[in-house]
Amino acid sequence: MRKIFSLLFCAVSILPGWAQRESYFANPVIHGDVADPSIIRIGQTYYATGTSSEWAPHYPIFASTDLVNWKQTGHVLTDRPEWAKSSFWAPEWFYHKGKVYVYYTARKRSDNISCIGVAVADSPNGKFEDYGPVVEFGKEAIDAALLEDDGKLYISWKAYGLDDRPIELLACQLTDDGLRLKGKPFTLLRDENRQGMEGQYWFKKEGYYYILYAIRGCCGPRSDYAVSVARSKKLEGPYENYSMNPILHGGKEILSIGHGTLTTTPDGRMYYLCHAYLPESGFFQGRQPFLQEIRMGEDHWPHFVTGEYASLTQPMPFVESAQSPVPDFFDDFSDTSVRPEWSWNFPFSAAEIHIREGKLALSGTPHPDVHTGTALCLRPTSSDYALETVVLNRNDSWKGIVMYGDAENLLSLGSAGDKLLLKSVLEGKEYKLAEMPLPASPIYLRMKVAEGTHCVFSWSEDGKRWRDIVGESISKADALLQWDRVSRPGLYQEGEIAAPAIFGYCSLKNK
Repeated sequence: MRKIFSLLFCAVSILPGWAQRESYFANPVIHGDVADPSIIRIGQTYYATGTSSEWAPHYPIFASTDLVNWKQTGHVLTDRPEWAKSSFWAPEWFYHKGKVYVYYTARKRSDNISCIGVAVADSPNGKFEDYGPVVEFGKEAIDAALLEDDGKLYISWKAYGLDDRPIELLACQLTDDGLRLKGKPFTLLRDENRQGMEGQYWFKKEGYYYILYAIRGCCGPRSDYAVSVARSKKLEGPYENYSMNPILHGGKEILSIGHGTLTTTPDGRMYYLCHAYLPESGFFQGRQPFLQEIRMGEDHWPHFVTGEYASLTQPMPFVESAQSPVPDFFDDFSDTSVRPEWSWNFPFSAAEIHIREGKLALSGTPHPDVHTGTALCLRPTSSDYALETVVLNRNDSWKGIVMYGDAENLLSLGSAGDKLLLKSVLEGKEYKLAEMPLPASPIYLRMKVAEGTHCVFSWSEDGKRWRDIVGESISKADALLQWDRVSRPGLYQEGEIAAPAIFGYCSLKNK
């Protein structure tokens, strides 16, 4: 009966809106691994950000004027805050008194406990000033959500996720400047059924306070995220869970979906941006941002307009827009600074990146506990692509291309001294897959990736005639996966900081 009701709701209350919007778009709207997305509209422009985890800079920023076509414009934090160590998760936009706030999760350097900090700027693309931790609670406080009600600010978060007790969504009033807690925390929801509860979005509409939240597992091949909702007439509750939860979950087209925030169009329509995995080879693009429209039903509960099963195809928010294809990437290093698409493995190497006269110099100081180097990587936006570069110099350091999981899991083709080598590092152990005399310097290197994991490495003396590495030339990258993120292709240097890798260009072409 539940499925029939959902379909009837869609047929009765949604078709009139579709009649006005006959064009469609395909999810995801932002391609590549950008988990836990947050969205905000300021004027006519929408801004999105999401988890950056162990990649720097922290929290990529994307901008759009139609909710469907997005371009990366920068990062919230270009430098790591002094108090924070790693695990930069779940940022949340908030606009207050002409200032843009980002509340975010990170681990403290002092005790490795995750807490919620805040950074503030005059605009989404402005310089953010970090104000340190706002919520420090027990063993873990993550996933901030904000609400302004009757002139007062409130913050909610997930608590007790590392304790042997039910998870709770807690909340507390904030000071007027949004920088500190005021008063005592109180409980919004308690996970009595132990389904999981996180990634909440808190809003007020039509006399009710609503909490959209994610249940079940967030990450990995067995992820089964879904979206549930609760409501209350009072801010502090008690909150009533909807009898037909979850209101959005995965199906044949999508593995799992959840953890997002709402925004509105200028005419008041509501859109929910959250993350989801694609099935099969699409999984290796990571948790990508999906857009789904929400409407309030006559029962005063929110419903997704295309039904409870997440759908790749959605009606276009604005009829005058058309979805652009996913662009290829090319960097000839003609800019004076690093382009925003690049990211590096900051916990494992203090990267040294310099661009001058059309060349990029890459090196770094590795963390003392690891034996690998510096990875400068791109988010894959397709499951089938080719990464290509040219290494311009010769020295004893390892200089080349990489498929990077983390400091203990990678695949790399590179030159070192007078040799060209292909190696893998799995769980910290290095394996030599192929070795040959260095054919030339400069040397062109290429990695073709199929189905997200099958890597074929090649070299060329002129960038035109390519030769595959013989022997174990095909390597599977699925072993590089981490619990919360996928591997990334990019450039790599391993060796002395005074012996950098010099690259002449880099391209990533989708097939």
